[in-house]
Amino acid sequence: MIKAYFDKLRHSPKGYRLANTVFFFLSGFGYSSWASRIPHIKAQLHLTEAQFGAVLFAFPIGLMLTMPFTGKLLNKYSSRYIMLLGAVMFNLVLALPGFAAFVWQLIIILLVFGASRNIFNLSINAQALEVQKLYPKSIMTRFHAVWSLAGFAGAGLGYVMVTQHIDPSQHLLGVSILMLAVTACFYPLSIHTEPVPEKKKFFSMPEKNLIKFAMICFVSMACENTMYDWSGIYFQNILHASPKLTTAAFVFFMTAVTLGRFLGDYAVTKFGIKNILLNSGVFITVGFLICFLLPYIYPTIFGYVLIGVGVSCVVPLVFSIAGRSSKLSSGSALTSISTIGYLGFLLVPPMVGFISEYLSMKWAFLIMALLGGLMILMVNKIGEEEE
Repeated sequence: MIKAYFDKLRHSPKGYRLANTVFFFLSGFGYSSWASRIPHIKAQLHLTEAQFGAVLFAFPIGLMLTMPFTGKLLNKYSSRYIMLLGAVMFNLVLALPGFAAFVWQLIIILLVFGASRNIFNLSINAQALEVQKLYPKSIMTRFHAVWSLAGFAGAGLGYVMVTQHIDPSQHLLGVSILMLAVTACFYPLSIHTEPVPEKKKFFSMPEKNLIKFAMICFVSMACENTMYDWSGIYFQNILHASPKLTTAAFVFFMTAVTLGRFLGDYAVTKFGIKNILLNSGVFITVGFLICFLLPYIYPTIFGYVLIGVGVSCVVPLVFSIAGRSSKLSSGSALTSISTIGYLGFLLVPPMVGFISEYLSMKWAFLIMALLGGLMILMVNKIGEEEE
């Protein structure tokens, strides 16, 4: 019965969409499963915060180093093959952090983990662009909504594992095996794409018409990761809030991100991509301004919600519009934009720390509001023919 159902879905838009949804879920679930065990692994290796922070930097290094390489692969082979490669690597490496007995082992694991996440995430987005072409209405933001939902699920499972005193090695190994099985089941439903070979340098800056999209992604990723890294500390240090309120504020932010992504496709159909991106920039700007001007618990929570809605749909919509308007293949367009976008994800949050150290985190949040203004300027440069 199950085999007949899968056979019916194969080579159909519904089947392609289901497969891509599952792979987005795997990406979010696997990453949040790892993140949920970070404190235990840190304690297991007897590392200080500073030492562990330096070790964690191996993950984005692996991610950034493989960005041009992934673009080349997506131009040479069908994105479904690269997605399979990324998924298998990601699932296998996920099993290893709990077994690391030495710091150097964890560094190597995180380098490969970052590389596999880059290959996996770029390829599932390339697949999503191909599936989107089969549907008259926008479906891009829902794929990313599923990623966020999977993040909640992975974190929830992690909480259960911690409270039941399950060792990270057993927890992550179990998740790895389960995700490999799901990969094997749903890979046959994925869409086949024809590669578009391009003679391009191994690493190059985005072409001129992609710069605005790259900058929009830069701002969105910078603001989103700033919230991941600093929203709780802002509540503790600036607002002097209790741990419960601090956690609640972050849950409000994450819920806003997830709901924004689930509702994003409906909003795009009704208002258009450019209007949604423009309002996203406004929400980000106003949200950070509220945190700066009204540093009290409930106004700040409202600001967090606005920021969450603001960052929720930007990346999937930019990928969608740039994939259509660029002269490059979708793989090259995604790689070019992601390279600049991830720089925002990696570089801006540490700068928030430096600004907070010498001035105040309030002033750092004001600078984030100014970045939101930059997004508004970049969105205004998008022409009607590019939408």
